Formats: sequence, structure tokens, C-alpha cells
Amino acid sequence: MLEIVGGMYVNSVAILSDALHDLGDSLSLGIAWHLDKKSRKASTQKFSFGYQRFSVLGALINSVVLIAGSIFILSEVTERIMHPEETKAEGMLIFALVGILVNGYAVLKMRRGKTLNERVVAWHLLEDVLGWIAVLIISIVLLFTDLYILDPILSALITLYVLFNILKKLRETFLIFLQGVPADINLTEIEKKLLAIDKIDSLHHVHTWTLDGENHVFTAHVKIEDVHTFKEIVDIKKCIKSVIQKYPFSHYTIEIELNEEGCELDDG
Repeated sequence: MLEIVGGMYVNSVAILSDALHDLGDSLSLGIAWHLDKKSRKASTQKFSFGYQRFSVLGALINSVVLIAGSIFILSEVTERIMHPEETKAEGMLIFALVGILVNGYAVLKMRRGKTLNERVVAWHLLEDVLGWIAVLIISIVLLFTDLYILDPILSALITLYVLFNILKKLRETFLIFLQGVPADINLTEIEKKLLAIDKIDSLHHVHTWTLDGENHVFTAHVKIEDVHTFKEIVDIKKCIKSVIQKYPFSHYTIEIELNEEGCELDDG
């Protein structure tokens, strides 16, 4: 509310746009906090993998809100670029310094986050910092010139920059929802290493996905051949685990099948 009043007082579209955007941020960050807290709950009969994917849901909500807010800001600054208005540089300078300090501290606290949701929230806060830096630059320039068009131009540039980055995060979010292979996992490499283990004949039903961008899952059916004792099977399982454990999997399931067995999931 203070930011809205201040923006109206100094007649800065950058401050007003940031205030409206912060209103959307407050709502989305509240939802994100609730979902991120829920994502830390242990597994239940209803959610056997736990609640990690609730964090991804928070990331999706944040991304959508941020994109909508950015589009709104761009529509507002376009009008101001066409018709520049005078702004009060001294008031803008004071608001900018306070905004940079408050939001900068928040970014430093959030940048250590590992989950996708925490990274998207960090982008929310970084957008605010960048916006206030733009306001600071504008206010300093306007102390010495009458180039009032700089206010909406710099606001638009900052918004476009953040919009570009949040779209990349949104792509990552969709990849998680669609159970795509995590970016830090080379599935072909894993398959080659497993097939190189003595007495492993073939692999099928091999899958990997991520629950929240941090906790990855791996499953595979491994068909073995020329095995005559239980100890040989145990040794093969140890070799398989030695390969899998080199990758950032928080959960993995391996099913061992004898070469003589049939498997309805083997379409090879």
C-alpha cells in the first residue's frame, strides 16, 4: 500500500507497476510457502512418494502469476512511453534505496534454495531488486535531466529480462509435470554402464523422472543370463547398485529377471 501511495506521489510508472506486481507476488508467495511446507511432509497411503510435487505446483502458480504481472506491466509502460509524464526524482531515489535494501536481503536468503519452487520464488524477489535498481538509475538521471521517458523504458527492459528467465523456469516446471528425464541425468550412459556388467543380457522398462527438480527416481527391469547360484544374483545386484548410486537418485527400483522368464512389460 505504501508503495502504491509513493508511486502516485512521485508519478513513477516504474514504482506503480512494481507495486501492482508485488500485490500479485504476495498472493503467489503465500501459496508457494504453503505448498513448499506441505511438500516436506512424509509419505502417506494416499501419496506414497510423499508431497514433494506440491513444491512444483507452487512453482507453476508463481510462474503464471509472474508472467501475467509482467504482461500487465508491459501494457502500462507502453502507454507511458507514448506519453511521458514528469516524475519526482528525489522521492524516487528514496523509494529505490529502501526497495533495494529490503528485497536484496530477501534474495540473499532465498538464493540458497534447491527446489524448483524456491528458485522461482527467488526470481520473484530478484525481479523486485532489478526493478528498484532501474528506479534508482532513473531517479539519478532525472535529478539532472528531463528525460522522463526513461522511467517506462527501463521498466519495460527489466520486465522483459525477467519474463524471458521465468519462461525458461516454466519450461522446466512443465518438464517435471510431464515426467521428462532430468537435465542432470544421462539415461543412455546409465544403460550402457548396466549392460557392461557381466551376465546382464538386456534392459527394459527403464525410466527416470524427478519429483520436484531435486529428488530423482529410477526404475528398470534387468534380464540376466548364465546364472546358476543365488550368490551370483546378489553380486549382480551389488554391481547394479554401485552404478546407480553414482547418480543423484533419491529412490530407485530394480527388478531382476532370469533369461528364461517372460515379462509382459518387455516390448523389445
